[in-house]
Amino acid sequence: MTRLQSMLRVLAASAASVLFTVTAPAPAAQAVPEASVPEPSAPKEFVALRSVAPTIIQEMRYPTPHNFLGEPVDGYRQPVCIVTRSTAEALRQAQSRLLRQGYSLKVYDCYRPQRAVDHFVRWAKDLQDERMKTEFYPRVDKSRLFEDGYIAEKSGHSRGSTVDLTLVKLPARPTRPYLPGERLAPCYGPKAERFPDNSVDMGTGFDCFDTLSHTDDPRVQGEQRANRQLLKATLAEAGFTNLPEEWWHFTHKPETFPDTYFDFPVAWRSVVRN
Repeated sequence: MTRLQSMLRVLAASAASVLFTVTAPAPAAQAVPEASVPEPSAPKEFVALRSVAPTIIQEMRYPTPHNFLGEPVDGYRQPVCIVTRSTAEALRQAQSRLLRQGYSLKVYDCYRPQRAVDHFVRWAKDLQDERMKTEFYPRVDKSRLFEDGYIAEKSGHSRGSTVDLTLVKLPARPTRPYLPGERLAPCYGPKAERFPDNSVDMGTGFDCFDTLSHTDDPRVQGEQRANRQLLKATLAEAGFTNLPEEWWHFTHKPETFPDTYFDFPVAWRSVVRN
Protein backbone atom coordinates (compact mmCIF):
# COMPACT_ATOMS: atom_id res chain seq x y z
CA MET A 1 0.00 0.00 0.00
CA THR A 2 1.38 3.40 -0.94
CA ARG A 3 1.75 6.18 1.60
CA LEU A 4 -1.01 8.09 -0.21
CA GLN A 5 -3.43 5.17 0.06
CA SER A 6 -2.62 4.83 3.77
CA MET A 7 -3.38 8.50 4.39
CA LEU A 8 -6.68 8.27 2.48
CA ARG A 9 -7.79 5.33 4.67
CA VAL A 10 -7.01 7.29 7.85
CA LEU A 11 -8.99 10.31 6.58
CA ALA A 12 -11.94 8.11 5.59
CA ALA A 13 -12.01 6.48 9.01
CA SER A 14 -11.88 9.87 10.72
CA ALA A 15 -14.72 11.21 8.54
CA ALA A 16 -16.86 8.18 9.33
CA SER A 17 -16.21 8.66 13.01
CA VAL A 18 -17.23 12.34 12.79
CA LEU A 19 -20.34 11.50 10.77
CA PHE A 20 -21.44 8.89 13.30
CA THR A 21 -20.87 11.30 16.13
CA VAL A 22 -23.05 13.99 14.47
CA THR A 23 -25.88 11.81 13.17
CA ALA A 24 -26.21 9.16 15.86
CA PRO A 25 -29.38 9.76 17.93
CA ALA A 26 -28.86 11.25 21.33
CA PRO A 27 -29.86 9.12 24.33
CA ALA A 28 -33.54 9.62 25.36
CA ALA A 29 -33.92 12.37 27.91
CA GLN A 30 -34.95 11.21 31.35
CA ALA A 31 -38.47 12.41 32.28
CA VAL A 32 -38.40 14.78 35.21
CA PRO A 33 -41.49 14.29 37.39
CA GLU A 34 -43.58 17.42 37.80
CA ALA A 35 -43.66 18.88 41.25
CA SER A 36 -46.81 17.63 42.96
CA VAL A 37 -49.32 20.37 43.60
CA PRO A 38 -50.54 20.29 47.21
CA GLU A 39 -54.29 19.85 47.67
CA PRO A 40 -55.89 23.12 48.78
CA SER A 41 -57.24 23.18 52.31
CA ALA A 42 -59.89 25.29 53.94
CA PRO A 43 -59.11 28.63 55.59
CA LYS A 44 -59.27 28.60 59.38
CA GLU A 45 -62.76 30.16 59.23
CA PHE A 46 -64.20 26.83 57.98
CA VAL A 47 -65.33 24.01 60.28
CA ALA A 48 -67.06 20.66 60.04
CA LEU A 49 -70.67 21.28 61.06
CA ARG A 50 -70.63 18.18 63.27
CA SER A 51 -67.96 19.76 65.47
CA VAL A 52 -70.26 22.70 66.26
CA ALA A 53 -73.80 21.33 65.92
CA PRO A 54 -73.57 17.52 66.27
CA THR A 55 -77.34 16.93 66.55
CA ILE A 56 -78.08 18.21 63.03
CA ILE A 57 -78.77 15.26 60.73
CA GLN A 58 -76.55 14.97 57.67
CA GLU A 59 -77.64 13.26 54.45
CA MET A 60 -75.03 14.52 52.03
CA ARG A 61 -76.33 13.78 48.53
CA TYR A 62 -73.47 14.71 46.20
CA PRO A 63 -70.95 12.08 47.36
CA THR A 64 -73.60 9.51 46.33
CA PRO A 65 -75.28 8.62 43.02
CA HIS A 66 -78.68 9.84 44.27
CA ASN A 67 -78.62 13.30 42.75
CA PHE A 68 -79.61 14.89 39.45
CA LEU A 69 -76.37 13.71 37.78
CA GLY A 70 -76.80 10.09 38.85
CA GLU A 71 -73.18 9.77 40.02
CA PRO A 72 -70.89 11.04 42.79
CA VAL A 73 -69.87 14.63 42.14
CA ASP A 74 -66.27 15.78 41.74
CA GLY A 75 -64.69 17.15 44.90
CA TYR A 76 -66.86 15.29 47.41
CA ARG A 77 -64.40 12.91 49.08
CA GLN A 78 -66.44 12.24 52.20
CA PRO A 79 -70.08 12.79 53.30
CA VAL A 80 -69.28 15.70 55.58
CA CYS A 81 -70.89 19.14 55.88
CA ILE A 82 -68.31 21.95 55.89
CA VAL A 83 -69.31 25.60 56.42
CA THR A 84 -67.87 28.79 57.84
CA ARG A 85 -67.87 28.90 61.61
CA SER A 86 -70.42 31.73 61.76
CA THR A 87 -72.77 29.64 59.59
CA ALA A 88 -72.29 26.58 61.80
CA GLU A 89 -73.03 28.59 64.94
CA ALA A 90 -76.17 30.07 63.38
CA LEU A 91 -77.35 26.59 62.40
CA ARG A 92 -76.78 25.43 65.98
CA GLN A 93 -78.96 28.31 67.16
CA ALA A 94 -81.75 27.33 64.74
CA GLN A 95 -81.41 23.67 65.71
CA SER A 96 -81.84 24.53 69.37
CA ARG A 97 -85.18 26.21 68.65
CA LEU A 98 -86.38 23.35 66.48
CA LEU A 99 -85.44 20.63 68.97
CA ARG A 100 -87.77 22.24 71.51
CA GLN A 101 -90.58 21.86 68.95
CA GLY A 102 -89.80 18.23 68.16
CA TYR A 103 -87.91 18.79 64.90
CA SER A 104 -84.35 18.57 63.65
CA LEU A 105 -82.58 20.18 60.74
CA LYS A 106 -81.17 17.88 58.07
CA VAL A 107 -78.55 19.10 55.60
CA TYR A 108 -78.24 17.80 52.03
CA ASP A 109 -75.36 20.01 50.91
CA CYS A 110 -73.12 22.66 52.47
CA TYR A 111 -69.83 24.03 51.13
CA ARG A 112 -69.47 23.01 47.46
CA PRO A 113 -66.05 23.15 45.75
CA GLN A 114 -65.74 24.90 42.39
CA ARG A 115 -64.74 21.60 40.78
CA ALA A 116 -68.18 20.25 41.71
CA VAL A 117 -69.85 23.24 40.05
CA ASP A 118 -67.72 22.60 36.97
CA HIS A 119 -68.97 19.00 37.01
CA PHE A 120 -72.56 20.28 37.05
CA VAL A 121 -71.79 22.49 34.04
CA ARG A 122 -70.23 19.64 32.03
CA TRP A 123 -73.20 17.42 32.81
CA ALA A 124 -75.72 20.10 31.79
CA LYS A 125 -74.00 20.51 28.41
CA ASP A 126 -74.24 16.76 27.73
CA LEU A 127 -77.80 16.64 26.46
CA GLN A 128 -77.63 12.87 25.95
CA ASP A 129 -77.24 12.12 29.66
CA GLU A 130 -80.75 12.13 31.09
CA ARG A 131 -80.54 9.12 33.37
CA MET A 132 -82.09 11.01 36.34
CA LYS A 133 -84.57 13.15 34.42
CA THR A 134 -87.61 11.19 35.59
CA GLU A 135 -86.99 12.16 39.20
CA PHE A 136 -85.25 15.54 39.20
CA TYR A 137 -86.39 17.48 36.11
CA PRO A 138 -89.28 15.60 34.45
CA ARG A 139 -90.99 18.77 33.16
CA VAL A 140 -87.88 20.72 32.13
CA ASP A 141 -86.00 20.24 28.87
CA LYS A 142 -82.34 19.71 29.73
CA SER A 143 -81.32 22.22 27.06
CA ARG A 144 -82.94 24.98 29.18
CA LEU A 145 -81.18 24.29 32.49
CA PHE A 146 -78.82 27.27 32.10
CA GLU A 147 -81.47 29.62 30.69
CA ASP A 148 -83.95 28.74 33.43
CA GLY A 149 -81.36 29.24 36.15
CA TYR A 150 -81.11 25.69 37.46
CA ILE A 151 -77.41 25.41 36.57
CA ALA A 152 -74.79 28.19 36.69
CA GLU A 153 -71.01 28.44 36.41
CA LYS A 154 -70.70 29.82 39.95
CA SER A 155 -72.50 28.87 43.14
CA GLY A 156 -72.89 30.65 46.45
CA HIS A 157 -72.21 27.28 48.09
CA SER A 158 -68.55 27.67 47.11
CA ARG A 159 -68.26 30.67 49.45
CA GLY A 160 -69.06 28.55 52.51
CA SER A 161 -72.13 30.27 53.98
CA THR A 162 -74.87 28.55 51.96
CA VAL A 163 -76.62 25.31 52.89
CA ASP A 164 -79.36 23.10 51.46
CA LEU A 165 -81.51 21.66 54.22
CA THR A 166 -84.91 20.49 55.41
CA LEU A 167 -86.83 19.50 58.56
CA VAL A 168 -87.19 16.06 60.12
CA LYS A 169 -89.86 15.20 62.70
CA LEU A 170 -88.34 13.52 65.75
CA PRO A 171 -87.69 10.75 66.46
CA ALA A 172 -86.00 10.51 63.07
CA ARG A 173 -86.52 7.36 61.06
CA PRO A 174 -83.65 6.20 58.83
CA THR A 175 -83.83 6.86 55.09
CA ARG A 176 -83.13 3.77 53.02
CA PRO A 177 -80.19 3.94 50.62
CA TYR A 178 -80.75 4.68 46.94
CA LEU A 179 -80.06 1.77 44.59
CA PRO A 180 -78.58 2.93 41.25
CA GLY A 181 -80.87 1.90 38.43
CA GLU A 182 -83.99 1.64 40.57
CA ARG A 183 -87.26 3.00 39.24
CA LEU A 184 -87.49 6.77 39.63
CA ALA A 185 -90.53 8.86 40.54
CA PRO A 186 -91.13 12.59 39.85
CA CYS A 187 -89.80 14.85 42.60
CA TYR A 188 -93.02 16.89 42.62
CA GLY A 189 -95.37 13.93 43.09
CA PRO A 190 -97.15 13.00 46.32
CA LYS A 191 -94.71 12.27 49.13
CA ALA A 192 -95.73 8.62 49.31
CA GLU A 193 -94.76 8.18 45.64
CA ARG A 194 -91.42 10.06 45.75
CA PHE A 195 -88.13 8.52 46.81
CA PRO A 196 -88.54 7.88 50.57
CA ASP A 197 -87.08 10.62 52.73
CA ASN A 198 -87.40 10.92 56.48
CA SER A 199 -88.04 14.67 56.20
CA VAL A 200 -91.43 16.33 56.58
CA ASP A 201 -93.45 16.91 53.41
CA MET A 202 -92.21 20.06 51.68
CA GLY A 203 -94.25 19.57 48.51
CA THR A 204 -91.26 18.46 46.42
CA GLY A 205 -88.08 16.56 47.00
CA PHE A 206 -84.66 18.18 47.33
CA ASP A 207 -83.10 19.50 44.10
CA CYS A 208 -86.39 19.32 42.24
CA PHE A 209 -85.99 21.40 39.07
CA ASP A 210 -89.56 22.62 38.95
CA THR A 211 -91.47 25.80 39.74
CA LEU A 212 -93.24 23.93 42.57
CA SER A 213 -89.93 24.21 44.41
CA HIS A 214 -90.37 27.99 44.66
CA THR A 215 -90.73 28.61 48.38
CA ASP A 216 -93.94 30.61 48.16
CA ASP A 217 -95.52 28.95 45.13
CA PRO A 218 -99.28 29.45 45.65
CA ARG A 219 -100.06 25.87 44.60
CA VAL A 220 -98.30 24.60 47.73
CA GLN A 221 -100.78 24.82 50.61
CA GLY A 222 -101.73 23.18 53.87
CA GLU A 223 -99.16 21.14 55.74
CA GLN A 224 -96.57 21.47 52.98
CA ARG A 225 -96.72 25.26 53.07
CA ALA A 226 -96.65 25.28 56.88
CA ASN A 227 -93.50 23.14 56.86
CA ARG A 228 -91.78 25.48 54.42
CA GLN A 229 -92.71 28.51 56.48
CA LEU A 230 -91.48 26.91 59.70
CA LEU A 231 -88.10 26.21 58.10
CA LYS A 232 -87.88 29.67 56.56
CA ALA A 233 -88.95 31.57 59.70
CA THR A 234 -86.67 29.61 62.02
CA LEU A 235 -83.64 30.13 59.82
CA ALA A 236 -84.49 33.81 59.27
CA GLU A 237 -84.32 34.32 63.06
CA ALA A 238 -80.80 32.89 62.93
CA GLY A 239 -79.69 35.25 60.15
CA PHE A 240 -80.37 33.19 57.02
CA THR A 241 -81.90 34.41 53.75
CA ASN A 242 -83.85 32.01 51.57
CA LEU A 243 -83.45 31.73 47.78
CA PRO A 244 -87.08 32.15 46.59
CA GLU A 245 -86.68 29.58 43.80
CA GLU A 246 -85.58 26.78 46.17
CA TRP A 247 -87.31 26.12 49.47
CA TRP A 248 -84.20 24.24 50.72
CA HIS A 249 -81.54 26.89 49.91
CA PHE A 250 -80.39 29.34 52.60
CA THR A 251 -77.43 31.72 52.98
CA HIS A 252 -76.18 33.10 56.28
CA LYS A 253 -75.64 36.86 56.18
CA PRO A 254 -73.30 38.63 56.33
CA GLU A 255 -71.16 36.09 54.49
CA THR A 256 -67.66 35.53 55.80
CA PHE A 257 -66.33 35.31 52.22
CA PRO A 258 -68.82 37.23 50.04
CA ASP A 259 -66.56 37.36 46.97
CA THR A 260 -64.42 34.20 47.17
CA TYR A 261 -65.17 30.87 45.50
CA PHE A 262 -63.14 28.05 47.05
CA ASP A 263 -62.08 24.73 45.55
CA PHE A 264 -60.71 22.63 48.41
CA PRO A 265 -62.25 19.13 48.52
CA VAL A 266 -65.03 18.13 50.87
CA ALA A 267 -63.22 15.94 53.38
CA TRP A 268 -62.46 15.88 57.09
CA ARG A 269 -58.80 16.62 56.49
CA SER A 270 -59.71 19.86 54.73
CA VAL A 271 -60.71 21.34 58.08
CA VAL A 272 -58.34 19.48 60.40
CA ARG A 273 -55.89 21.98 61.88
CA ASN A 274 -52.25 21.03 62.36
